[in-house]
Amino acid sequence: MSDAPARPAAAGTPAPPRSNAVVAVLALAGIVVSLMQTLVIPIVPELPKLLDAPASDTAWAVTATLLAAAVATPVVGRLGDMVGKRRMLLTSIVLLISGSVVCALADSLVPMIIGRALQGLSAAVVPLGISILRDTVSAEKLAGSTAVMSASLGVGGALGLPTAAFIADNWNWHILFWTSAALGVVAFVLVLLVVPESDIRVGGRFDLVGSLGLSAGLVSLLLAVSKGGDWGWTSGTTLGLGAAAVLILLAWGWWELRAKQPLVDLRTTAKRQVLFTNLASIALGFSMFAMSLVLPQLLQLPEQTGYGLGRSMLTVGLVLAPQGLVMMVMSAVSAGITKAKGPKVTLMIGSLIVATGYGLNILLMSEVWHLVLVSCVIGAGVGFTYGALPALIMGAVDPSQTGSANSLNTLMRSLGTSFASAVAGVILAQMTTEYGGFALPAENGFKVVMAIGAGAALAAFLLATFIPKRGAAVTAAAPEEAQEAMPVKA
Repeated sequence: MSDAPARPAAAGTPAPPRSNAVVAVLALAGIVVSLMQTLVIPIVPELPKLLDAPASDTAWAVTATLLAAAVATPVVGRLGDMVGKRRMLLTSIVLLISGSVVCALADSLVPMIIGRALQGLSAAVVPLGISILRDTVSAEKLAGSTAVMSASLGVGGALGLPTAAFIADNWNWHILFWTSAALGVVAFVLVLLVVPESDIRVGGRFDLVGSLGLSAGLVSLLLAVSKGGDWGWTSGTTLGLGAAAVLILLAWGWWELRAKQPLVDLRTTAKRQVLFTNLASIALGFSMFAMSLVLPQLLQLPEQTGYGLGRSMLTVGLVLAPQGLVMMVMSAVSAGITKAKGPKVTLMIGSLIVATGYGLNILLMSEVWHLVLVSCVIGAGVGFTYGALPALIMGAVDPSQTGSANSLNTLMRSLGTSFASAVAGVILAQMTTEYGGFALPAENGFKVVMAIGAGAALAAFLLATFIPKRGAAVTAAAPEEAQEAMPVKA
């Protein structure tokens, strides 16, 4: 990247920050938020003892984050388009800091769940950051900048696990959340100093009814999917929540099509490029979760099973950490392909690489280096896809809709991940082997999950073929576009 400024400065005004600095700060914010998602993983088995609560209740420390993120992402994205993306980005980081402090002070279940929910409300940082890039970075640098920002999700997740495991093994578990809060403060200050606010805003009235309807529908759906295994897939609670989700989301869609200023412009999401990109995102979210579930279990299961490697959580983190670095490197490669061939081709290549990684995993799973190789191959594919998805979305929507459109795409990936968790949980619960009087997931169960992960990646490839040829390339918002978007000055 060059160090050309993001926008020419008007006479008498200070020069805008250099685009490299904007990209670096936004990527750091994305890494901090993704760190939050993996921060609690090493202490999940210990939470019942740490919080003096049953395991079924402490599981809400994870579920609360999932639900809060699903609700916040589309709402905050829309508010970003209306009142300012930087303003909502700073608000999201404040929520992350607040949630981290609440968890750091918690010694019981309720404060922990509240803190984790507050952390989940910060999930819109990455789609907001990508949208800010479109408004502030020059067209020739936009593809690379977007790819780097997208890769920050995977980098933070990959680096967060070994870091969290190391802290949990050597210090009090509260340090995990104090660390998260400190990183959040650093990100907040840097965003405040470096990232400019965009003049591209739509103003208008916020769709409160649409927001409440979508939130209710998503919470019902995700509760049914994420807790169905515990409650029973045919239980009245699970089926009732599933039915409620369908009815609420249908009513929500009816409302959105008639609202003057809808939370989500369903007519825009029905555009061929947006529709198939979002469908591919669900498939990719489904596919990528399989690795997060399979590799840690294979590494940690006892060697006496014949397929487990008997390693610690810290080793798990170290095995997965190179994946994040590979994603960052591949983001630059994917940006080059996007410039030359278009984001559609990049997405298709990435999907095939992910499928190849799962194919390797079915054959290579008996040594630590096998799993390092697999995670790096899948990470390379993810680096391609994560850079292509926002480019495809922004190439098909008006600059005034980038916040809500990117947030919806992020939500689609999260839904895919949630569905994968449910499917994989059922498979591994059914395909078991006895060890020490306990039922553990069988080797063939893991292979089936990996095969499904490969199939989901191939489904994403197939869906990508329906995206218009070459895919509309994303461009930076030009001054005349800003005028068309009815800018609202703060």
